Amino acid sequence: MRLSIDVDRCTGHGRCYSLVPELFTDDERGYGQVTQPDVPAELLDRARTAVANCPEGAIHLDER
Repeated sequence: MRLSIDVDRCTGHGRCYSLVPELFTDDERGYGQVTQPDVPAELLDRARTAVANCPEGAIHLDER
């Protein structure tokens, strides 16, 4: 599965990197950034948690 953030929708709430620091970090303005676009199987549930908790729906998890 491939993880991405729609930068046009992200407003910097920070839930992604607060909830799943294994897959996300923040930039200099506090906006989320994906650190591992290709999600390892053992982190797939955590990636889904980030998707479900993004208030803007900016995080996407798609098949490669």
